[in-house]
Amino acid sequence: MPEIEIRIGGRPFEVACQEGEEGYLRAAAKMLDEEASVLSAQIGRIPEARLLLMAGLMLADKTAGIEDKLRQMEDRMAEKEAELDQLRNAPAPAAQTIEVPIVPASVNDALAEIAARAEALADQVDGPASASRD
Repeated sequence: MPEIEIRIGGRPFEVACQEGEEGYLRAAAKMLDEEASVLSAQIGRIPEARLLLMAGLMLADKTAGIEDKLRQMEDRMAEKEAELDQLRNAPAPAAQTIEVPIVPASVNDALAEIAARAEALADQVDGPASASRD
C-alpha cells in the first residue's frame, strides 16, 4: 500500500492509499488544502484538528449543494426523457390532402382567344387615332 505525503494548510501528512488511487488522493488533498488555506487566511493559526474539521465541513457543504443540483438536473433529465419517449411513441400525424387547382386546357384556350380579341379591338381603336396624329 503506497504512502504519499500531502499538505493541508501548510502542514505535511503521510497518508496511505490503495494502489492506483494516488491521483484521487492528491486531488482530494488539494481540495481540502484550498479550504484550509482560506480558513488559515481568515482566522490565522488554529489547532490542526479544528482546521481539518472546519475545512472538511466546508467541503461537505459544497458537496451537499452540488448533490442537490445534481438531483435537480437528474429529475429534469428524467422529465425530458419521458417527454422524448412520449413523442417517439406518439402516432404519426395523419396525412393531409392538399388540392392543387388545375386549369383545364379549354379555359386556357378561351382566355387566349379573349386576349387576342381585346388586342384586335385595341388596334382598331388606336389605328384611326394614330393615323390622324401623323
